[in-house]
Amino acid sequence: MAIESAVREIGYVDRWWLSRDGLELYARDYEAAAGAARLPVVCLHGLTRNSSDFELLAPQLAAEGRRVIVPDVRGRGKSARSPDAGRYAVPTYARDLLALLDALGIGRAIFVGTSMGGLITMAIGGLRRRVVAAAVLNDVGPEIAQEGIDRITGYAGKAEAIRNWDEASAYMQRIMADAFPQGGRADWDLMARRGFRTNADGSLELDYDPEIRKPLSAQPVKRSSWIAWWLFRRLARRPVLLMRGEHSDLVTAAIAAKMQRSAPSITVAEIAGVGHAPMLSEPDAERALFDFLQPLP
Repeated sequence: MAIESAVREIGYVDRWWLSRDGLELYARDYEAAAGAARLPVVCLHGLTRNSSDFELLAPQLAAEGRRVIVPDVRGRGKSARSPDAGRYAVPTYARDLLALLDALGIGRAIFVGTSMGGLITMAIGGLRRRVVAAAVLNDVGPEIAQEGIDRITGYAGKAEAIRNWDEASAYMQRIMADAFPQGGRADWDLMARRGFRTNADGSLELDYDPEIRKPLSAQPVKRSSWIAWWLFRRLARRPVLLMRGEHSDLVTAAIAAKMQRSAPSITVAEIAGVGHAPMLSEPDAERALFDFLQPLP
């Protein structure tokens, strides 16, 4: 499958690839600082987010000698929007990303998945077991709490009139302040810059297709299923790090304990002072992540 590239001066290459249903999808490709001697890392964002969420982490990983691939999942960021909202679903995302890895010639990688990105990681492990060498599940698992589901579905895909960057920052504060009680204006500004796009007329809009909401509203989101637990236990046959925010409303302490009982080999790290989901720039998160990755090839 053909991939177009354009070299960027800020450390990554823009990649585009075609999904099975013909959508043009996008990813950032960070070259390993010392050549691709170690396993590459694939970073997968959350439901309403995009590749820019990893703009700080990806260069750090590349500096450790790892190629880093950071896609925009279909309907987000620079990736095309799906004409069929029913395809905004984890199995479709997983197949999209396997097509990307095939196009790039990547047969094995470490996956870092935040929220929805962790669910995609589990699905990829189910579809093609060998491709996942290790996984970081950032505040997500085979069971999720209803409180977190209700909060996310309460804002995801709901359009708001945002006239300027001050209003964009205020929007981010409104939906994220409970998860990041220590957050300040600089944090909300950063999240707004990552989460909004500027239109040709200068107006701002959230950088994702609001239709991603349709599958969530078509039927109740399942808190858990036997398939999810099967995928998790299958994934846990290789190294897995579960990170959860101390105040997470999606992966509670009880759910994390249940995951650890189901798969005692996993590593669990609690990130102090935050909820769903850790940004991976917190000192606790960085320490846990790099300690986990260090012994991996």
